[in-house]
Amino acid sequence: MVPSEENQLVPKEDMFWSCRQSIFAEMKKKFSQVESAAEEPRVLCIIQDTTNSKTVNERVILNLPASTPLKRLFEDVASKVGYMNGTFDIVWGNGDNVTDTQTPIDQNSDKTILDAGFEPGKKNFLHLTDKDGEQPHIMPEESGTTDESAQDRFIGPLPREGSVGCTNDYVSQSYSYSSVLSKSETGYVGLVNQAMTCYLNSLLQTLFMTPEFRNALYKWEFEESEEDPVMSIPYQLQRLFVLLQTSKKRAIETTDVTRSFGWDSSEAWQQHDVQELCRVMFDALEQKWKQTEQADLINQLYQGKLKDYVRCLECGYEGWRIDTYLDIPLVIRPYGSNQAFASVEEALHAFIQPEILDGPNQYFCERCKKKCDARKGLRFLHFPYLLTLQLKRFDFDYTTMHRIKLNDRMTFPEELDMSVFIDVEDEKSPQTESCTDSGAENEGSCHSDQMSNDFSNDDGVDEGICLESNSAAERISKAGSEKSSLLYELFSVMVHSGSAAGGHYYACIKSFSDDQWYSFNDQHVSKITQEDIKKTYGGSSGSRGYYSSAFASSTNAYMLIYRLKDPTRNAKFLEAHEYPEHIKQLVQKERELEEQEKRQREIERNTCKIKLFCMHPTKQIMMENKLEVHKDRTLKEAVEIAYKLMDLEEAVPLDCCRLVKYDEFHDYLERSYEGEEDTPMGLLLGGVKSTYMFDLLLETRRPDQIFQCYKPGEVMVKVHVVDLKTESVAPPISVRAYLNQTVSEFKQLISKATHLPAETMRVVLERCYNDLRLLNVSSKTLKAEGFFRSNKVFIESSESLDRHVTYTDSHLWKLLDRHANTIRLYVSLPEQSPGSQFRRAVYQKSSGDAGNLDEACERVKGPVGNMKSVEAILEESTEKLKSLSLQQQQEGDNGDSSKSTEASDFENIESPLNEVDSSASAENRELENQIQISDPENLQSEERSDSDVNNDRSTSSVDSDILSSSHSSDTLCNVDNAPLPLANGLDSHSITSSRRSKANQGKKETWDTAEEDSGTDSEYDESGKSRGEAQYMYFKSEPYTADEGSGEGQKWLLVHVDKRITLSAFKQHLEPFVGVPSSHFKVFRVYASNQEFESVRLNETLSSFSDDNKITIRLGRALKKGEYRVKVYQLLINEPEPCKFLLDAVFAKGMTVRQSKEELLPQLREQCGLDLTIDRFRLRKKTWKNPGTVFLDYHIYEEDINISSNWEVFLEILDGIEKMKSMSQLAVLSRRWRPSEMKLDSFQEVVLESSSVEELKEKLSEISGIPLENLEFAKGRGTFPCDISILEIHQDLDWNPKVSTLNVWPLYICDDGAVIFYRDKTEELMELTDEQRNELMKKESSRLQKTGHRVTYSPRKEKALKIYLDGAPNKDLTQD
Repeated sequence: MVPSEENQLVPKEDMFWSCRQSIFAEMKKKFSQVESAAEEPRVLCIIQDTTNSKTVNERVILNLPASTPLKRLFEDVASKVGYMNGTFDIVWGNGDNVTDTQTPIDQNSDKTILDAGFEPGKKNFLHLTDKDGEQPHIMPEESGTTDESAQDRFIGPLPREGSVGCTNDYVSQSYSYSSVLSKSETGYVGLVNQAMTCYLNSLLQTLFMTPEFRNALYKWEFEESEEDPVMSIPYQLQRLFVLLQTSKKRAIETTDVTRSFGWDSSEAWQQHDVQELCRVMFDALEQKWKQTEQADLINQLYQGKLKDYVRCLECGYEGWRIDTYLDIPLVIRPYGSNQAFASVEEALHAFIQPEILDGPNQYFCERCKKKCDARKGLRFLHFPYLLTLQLKRFDFDYTTMHRIKLNDRMTFPEELDMSVFIDVEDEKSPQTESCTDSGAENEGSCHSDQMSNDFSNDDGVDEGICLESNSAAERISKAGSEKSSLLYELFSVMVHSGSAAGGHYYACIKSFSDDQWYSFNDQHVSKITQEDIKKTYGGSSGSRGYYSSAFASSTNAYMLIYRLKDPTRNAKFLEAHEYPEHIKQLVQKERELEEQEKRQREIERNTCKIKLFCMHPTKQIMMENKLEVHKDRTLKEAVEIAYKLMDLEEAVPLDCCRLVKYDEFHDYLERSYEGEEDTPMGLLLGGVKSTYMFDLLLETRRPDQIFQCYKPGEVMVKVHVVDLKTESVAPPISVRAYLNQTVSEFKQLISKATHLPAETMRVVLERCYNDLRLLNVSSKTLKAEGFFRSNKVFIESSESLDRHVTYTDSHLWKLLDRHANTIRLYVSLPEQSPGSQFRRAVYQKSSGDAGNLDEACERVKGPVGNMKSVEAILEESTEKLKSLSLQQQQEGDNGDSSKSTEASDFENIESPLNEVDSSASAENRELENQIQISDPENLQSEERSDSDVNNDRSTSSVDSDILSSSHSSDTLCNVDNAPLPLANGLDSHSITSSRRSKANQGKKETWDTAEEDSGTDSEYDESGKSRGEAQYMYFKSEPYTADEGSGEGQKWLLVHVDKRITLSAFKQHLEPFVGVPSSHFKVFRVYASNQEFESVRLNETLSSFSDDNKITIRLGRALKKGEYRVKVYQLLINEPEPCKFLLDAVFAKGMTVRQSKEELLPQLREQCGLDLTIDRFRLRKKTWKNPGTVFLDYHIYEEDINISSNWEVFLEILDGIEKMKSMSQLAVLSRRWRPSEMKLDSFQEVVLESSSVEELKEKLSEISGIPLENLEFAKGRGTFPCDISILEIHQDLDWNPKVSTLNVWPLYICDDGAVIFYRDKTEELMELTDEQRNELMKKESSRLQKTGHRVTYSPRKEKALKIYLDGAPNKDLTQD
């Protein structure tokens, strides 16, 4: 090594090591910083954007070091949400770490977030709000992210607000939080997607960007005197185009356009084909533009002509027909091929490629008079000014039998030369007159039945080739000149993204103003490049195999629109000064409307909307409304608005009202606003927000009262004073307290408010339902005792000995326990009085002496010997019959043993009253006894009346406990100056009427359904004492006058009852008011929707009931254990309505079908007028309206037949003897179809011994006379009677299924009641004229609409999409 080189190496090595050491030192420093940062506590900040209703659910989560300055917090939030820093405020959300939640955090403070009150390790909730009433400014996009960024230019479907049903597979990478709020900078306006109207938006934007169409539309003038502007399609398109051109909005609605189509909101949820819409819309415009200058506009712009020809290859004779087209359908992949066309040009060549008709497809030549080989094809004669190409990407896969989308790659040029496809040579060939048998049309024919019938016979072409009017030389010259100028430029690509089952449309359109391509994707408009257009070719990078499209991109071009490049015809968009006068007026009108909307939005944006509550000072009901007040209105002005909103002008003066901050959930008054009458509401409420975490209460006072000051941090306590002597609980008094006060201090506070001594005061806190806690530790704070924002306490302050008794044994506890468990119920009594049945009951109980009977009845009957009505019983007996015994002992009886071997608890009851009230006279006690006595044997009329009442009811008997109890308000209006109601609905002196009664110690039998009782109620209370010993079941009733509309003459009771009482005891208490024993009336609970469900579990309590629930009492025998109420319907197989309700019956577990039929016989005779014998009818299963299994006489309920509480059965009257003898048999309902007469015969039942198809055919052949080999059958569809239009039955049913047994696919006939149609296959279908068909169609439509079935038949194939020119989509249906 050279010495000089060695000397040079040493410094390099030293330098390497020094660099390495410096790198290590730097890394060590960084690691130490990271380590210290890791040790530093972090603060979790959750920021909710409340500045806009669309962003209220947006949350930004930041996990910051505790040393982060507040300035950095604002910067981080601004970058996250896309707002400019300094244009928004951040305030505290509802949290315990701050006292003032409305003061904005100081953005310019040098404090760290820890010093500002943020708590590490906890969630710190913040609200992003407007700054000084102005919404935040959107952060402008960086200049470098416009045209150069590929992902920014991505044109796939973006997430759209409110769009449903469109695929979102391709999401722009540049889509950010701020882009939702920003408007397109392209200068173009988007269209709002109503739901699935992206196909409509794409077409409308394309038409708008077509100068010739837009200019022609502007020249058309709407005459308001001739048509309703709402239903005028051209006028609504005109309005839409004006808005697209002049609006400052980011996107506009298309609802006015679709309304002019005659569409309702359901159409917005139907996605259609954009090419189909184009055809239908053009047709509608042509109809609307008749006899105007625009009458031929669509044809001038979009219509071309082609020749459909067949040429004989032997003699050269050619038959042809001229057809018109509006678009050219190009197949993606030839039929039977596994390779797609590579380009549009290749597909066009294939479109005009002729085919040879040879072999069995030979053509019959008129000149040769024989079948000859021929050439069949299409020739283009004229191309339109605007050329539309449809790429047929939707196909049918015969392997999978599903519709598919072909995603193969197909290129298309930006400029398309169509001169190579025009037929010039065709003009030189000799032509003969057009023949009608021109052979089969090309698949995907270009001519349109709907669009071109008016032009199909017009062989003259006003533009292009005209075959009749000119000489051959002139025609060739004109064709040649047209051929040389057929260069088209692409300006619109309508793209479909998705599959054949559904997807999303959007349009790529080139503006003729600046030659720039734009993507119109619903409300999003953005610039794109030619490279983005190439992405819509479809396909994948691999080879073009048969399955290549399955792995290709699903986003590809579906419709292409080209414009002819002709400087003499190419138009430019009209400038504003060139607008016709009516368009100038329309522009001005729309601008004014938009300005008005903008002003309204500005008012809305600055309007505070908050829930408002008010306790009406006279009605004493809590009213609710929404207060809408501008943020600049003062508190005083807001009180005036709320005063008028709550309609208090006649109830209280304005100066006796004020607004306070209120928490409805906890019923808590948070604070009052003393001295802030002139403060703007926006400042008081913390800005304009979409939702507030609190409410407002309009508080009222009497003129002689003053308002109490409510300070933040206080808790509200409702104090009820209890009087042990009168056993009453007074209405609440509101007291404000602090959580850090002791119980002793709290007593002093209450003492001042109630003027009761604090020394002897007992305070009971009701923490939650039935949790009554005595506050006996004076030094404890209210917070430690469990006080919260809103609390309820009961106080008692007297010198009674009760205060020395153990709390749970004290009179106070028992009174409060009863108070907490008492509910208020409204009981509707039956309208009919007990009548003679009741009188017979009284007679049986008397000693047999007629004088005694008269004497007994004298006290309860009216002047003419009639029994007293319920009103009389209520008027005379309510005060004396305040409390009846819970249970009464049974008395032996020898009657009615034949009907049931199981005696009920309350049949034949003797009525000794326990602890009779000393104030009640002997006469009244005897009256009570008489009312409770009856004989169930003589109460058939009530049972029948019950069935009559329920005759039209569809609701079955259902246990009340399976439905959740409805929560209703605890406050009720005072009627006739009644005492002020308490929280649970008791008046202030109601509890004084209580009487105690001992529980029945005898055996207790339950009435129930077959399900065993769940035993949800415990037999012992919390103290371990038997409920029979500890409970005082309170019951008090009084007459009640119901609101109007409750039924004239309806009797009502207002009942206060302990909800721990059993249903059995509750019914006993109601006996004197109903007038019959509890075993002969039923209790129905009424729900909010006025649905009634019977309560049947007698040993369960009323715990599921709540205040103000309604109960209906109906006469009729109540269910015993093991019994079920069953609705019986008559099956009428050959009637228009085959299901008719007959009656309610009671079936019992263990009963045979024959026994139930025996019990039905007298009821059918008396109630329905059906005089039947037991062998003349059968019972069978009912599923909705479908008849099912036939029940045999020996079947036993619950063993052979499952039965439930909401059961329904069919009763079918037989024509002869019962053929069903065994469960192995199968009964089907057959119906013959006679195609030659176009009618259906009546149903006939066929009983099969097996599930064999051969046996079915033999039986059908036997009853019809159709030879076995000619008989065909099909299973009916849908609900019995399987109605189907006679215009559809011959071809729509699956006739003659290839199966040998009935219980396999596709029949699946395994049970009785299936419907079988059959026919003679040799019978020809009747030939109908158009008039006969239309007449039959009307009759069938009327018949099937009455039975709830829909007619789908149409003599012509219906279009999937329709625009209604008269704006009445139901017109066709009503005409029919």
